[in-house]
Amino acid sequence: MPELLVPITPSRIRGKRVLLVMLAIVVLGAIPAVAIPILWTRGKAPVLHDLSIIPAFSLVDERGQPFTEEALRHHPTIVNFIFTRCDTICPITSMKMEKIQEKTFDAGQRIKLLSISVDPTYDTPARLTAFAQKYKADPERWRFVTGPADAIKDLVEGPFLTSMQTGAPRPDGVPNIVHGGYFMLVDGDLHIRGMYESNDIQRLDEMIRDARYLARISK
Repeated sequence: MPELLVPITPSRIRGKRVLLVMLAIVVLGAIPAVAIPILWTRGKAPVLHDLSIIPAFSLVDERGQPFTEEALRHHPTIVNFIFTRCDTICPITSMKMEKIQEKTFDAGQRIKLLSISVDPTYDTPARLTAFAQKYKADPERWRFVTGPADAIKDLVEGPFLTSMQTGAPRPDGVPNIVHGGYFMLVDGDLHIRGMYESNDIQRLDEMIRDARYLARISK
């Protein structure tokens, strides 16, 4: 039986052209989402201040390992302040830090994150590990630290310029710790280059751009 040939009509040709155009639009639309972070914001340099310098310190991370100022060298670090029993601002800022981790995934270890506990006597490494897992923290990029209460207080209220006050505990036993909700940006030379209000989404986007700039120029 002879093979039937389907005639190529003008309408079939137009249909293929429309399909190719639609495919091109999808591909071109996806390129900026991949390319823009990789460009590392190669535009005008941001205006960054020099707010303070991080001195030598010795704390403990969520793995029970020593954590010193040397862990902050040679790359920018975004810092916030939390405690694991907090049920007000800390879950919100930790979720925002998780989003920052996602938004800077392409930077790898060129941009790191650090959460400092302001309830160090309760927040043992084991509790910080559980807290880190709750927010899907990448252990190679996002660290959690605790340590002696005096050392934490001196660091937080000193170079990090953040309040840390403890009031009477609540009826449920959770401490009433008042602390700043800012994110801090530390450069690879241990200088604090910016303070960003955690409730201001625009400022947090600026912080990510600033961190990318510092990562690009870090040696």
